[in-house]
Amino acid sequence: MSFTLFQILNGLTFAALLFIVASGFTLIFGLMRIVNLAHGAMYLLGGYIAYFVTTRYENFFFGIVCAIVAIALLGFIEQKILGLVKHVELHQVLMSLGLALILNDGSLVIFGGDTFSVPLPEFLKGPFQMGEVMYPKYRLFVLLMGILIFIFLWLLMNKTRLGALIRAGVDDAETIQALGIPIRRIFIFTFMLGMTLAAFAGALGGAFLSLYPTADSEILVFSLAVVIIGGRGSLLGAAIGSVTVAMLSTFGQVWFPELAYFVIFGPMALLLAFKPTGLFGRPA
Repeated sequence: MSFTLFQILNGLTFAALLFIVASGFTLIFGLMRIVNLAHGAMYLLGGYIAYFVTTRYENFFFGIVCAIVAIALLGFIEQKILGLVKHVELHQVLMSLGLALILNDGSLVIFGGDTFSVPLPEFLKGPFQMGEVMYPKYRLFVLLMGILIFIFLWLLMNKTRLGALIRAGVDDAETIQALGIPIRRIFIFTFMLGMTLAAFAGALGGAFLSLYPTADSEILVFSLAVVIIGGRGSLLGAAIGSVTVAMLSTFGQVWFPELAYFVIFGPMALLLAFKPTGLFGRPA
């Protein structure tokens, strides 16, 4: 029983991290229709920045803030670049992939090929007693952050004027702009918000899963699976997709280690065969 509970907690905490990454991907890809394959590279670079600042100044939260600010500014530049080919998805794929390769090579030159972990503050170190189970405090902190991010994004998209403008602008940007609303600025803000979520996840994941040269491609593949299963543009779908992918990954590695990836992507392929838009997606 304690082993099963431990694995369930592992799945939920991994799901929280995946959701933070995938929610940013959903904002950019699902809502804005921008294919940004540099999202994983932003995650990894955000983790590296958080690691560098935290080790230098011995302040975990200052490291997170620096990572968020740096990646948000980089996201502003990327949005301007991708805006040049905003109506051609293949060009977006190639340009964002090229940017990802540039960032990965730059990170490799600066940080090398070693594995790093973002240092934790003292109050997040050690285990937390949960009945018969001792579970790391930091993983529970990541779970809490995932829940808070979901609440924040849900309120933003469904209960604010900004969220309504984002959704309306995606459906008919020309009409919204004709009404005098600066929809382009709103889209820039949305893109930068997606980038900050990638940076935040990278900083959290740097102490959770560690940082290494191929971490960006791994997290990007998981994020794609989350968005495809949950449905493009659906925040609830991203949450349910994250839990689904994380649980399949966690228990798949325990029960079927040789088929760990098939356990995730097999059901995803089956779902797409019967529901191409995902669980909560809608036709474009």
